[in-house]
Amino acid sequence: MVPLSEVKLAVIYYSSTGTNYQLSQWAAEGAKQAGAEVKVLKVPELAPEAAIASNPAWKAHVDATKDVPTVKNEDLEWADAYIFSVPTRFGNMPAQMKQFLDSLGGLWFQGKLTNKVVSAMASAGNAHGGQEATLLSLYTSIYHWGGIVVAPGYTDPVTYTAGGNPYGTSVTVDSSGKMVEDVQAAVQHQAKRTVTVAGWVKKGLQG
Repeated sequence: MVPLSEVKLAVIYYSSTGTNYQLSQWAAEGAKQAGAEVKVLKVPELAPEAAIASNPAWKAHVDATKDVPTVKNEDLEWADAYIFSVPTRFGNMPAQMKQFLDSLGGLWFQGKLTNKVVSAMASAGNAHGGQEATLLSLYTSIYHWGGIVVAPGYTDPVTYTAGGNPYGTSVTVDSSGKMVEDVQAAVQHQAKRTVTVAGWVKKGLQG
């Protein structure tokens, strides 16, 4: 069996005020506990400086994460598996993540995204704010890659206590920016499951 320490995971997120950055940090912790080598990477920001500056929480988060590396194509090639984390925008992924995915046509054309193991997480401002639709819309791109989607399903009781989303861990954020559900354990379980499946896939690809 391929040791899990050989699995390389890229946790790729977009976050305006910090929720999905925190989910990404928890995912990285879970993946490292499973023995993976992990990179936490942000997608490029598309919003104008004026818009960011007009929202103190947004500006504070941008400043706090200025040293987090921005994802590059070589990171996608490097990783065996990806976990994406995004807020929902009208039941879909935000423009920043969509633009990043749209920029990967060259890698896709070369077959370098094929057989990558992928999972995703989401957040929204209320419990029915489009989290599931957002995850499904993101996974649609992965199907076109020939990627292997690994959802958490109901493979551990922590999924239920975190709100019960089988497509990927999702969280509600209240008006003060606080997470409503306790999702840390569910995020870590999802990351460990992603790493484990990536190990199986890597073993199979190596014959």
